Amino acid sequence: MDLLIATTNAGKLAEIAAALKDFPVRILSLRDFPDAPKVIEDGATYEENALKKARTLAAFSGVPALADDSGLEVDALGGVPGIYSARYSGEDADDARNNRKLLDQLAGLPEARRGARFVCVLALSAPQAERLFRAECPGRIGFEPRGANGFGYDPLFFYPPLGRTFGELEREAKSRVSHRGLALQKLRAALPMLPVFAKRP
Repeated sequence: MDLLIATTNAGKLAEIAAALKDFPVRILSLRDFPDAPKVIEDGATYEENALKKARTLAAFSGVPALADDSGLEVDALGGVPGIYSARYSGEDADDARNNRKLLDQLAGLPEARRGARFVCVLALSAPQAERLFRAECPGRIGFEPRGANGFGYDPLFFYPPLGRTFGELEREAKSRVSHRGLALQKLRAALPMLPVFAKRP
């Protein structure tokens, strides 16, 4: 069974592919569909954006599609950047510029006021099987980037139970506790219930 992972983010693709390695699916990416339409993420919620991507790309490709929308919500900023996390520093944003802007916005704030959470919503669009899986991971924003692993805001996101940032965690350790890892655990639990994805004997 083919499954299209509707992302151009290599880090997300690797995390999702690793989580689904035990299932009888062949992972496809948008590189396998160079003519795929670019989906404008104009929804008001993670759920709306993820569903729009999954539905659009499943219809285009003819195979089930899994889409992700995720973001970082910072308490001191009223939940910003939220659904705009990827383009926080502008339409031409990249990870480094987004991280610099976030640090600038929080400059002078003590550790106690730097609470944040990562949020992930996965949307699966398949024949007779449309599902949403949401998960959150609480933490706080550090004072400087730490670690070269992960992507996005990972080097700034400090996870107190492990005493490290997501940028300092290896992928396997991160996948056990992260927002995307927890959402993928919910997806893994649901897949055997869907005939199209049921494990073969």
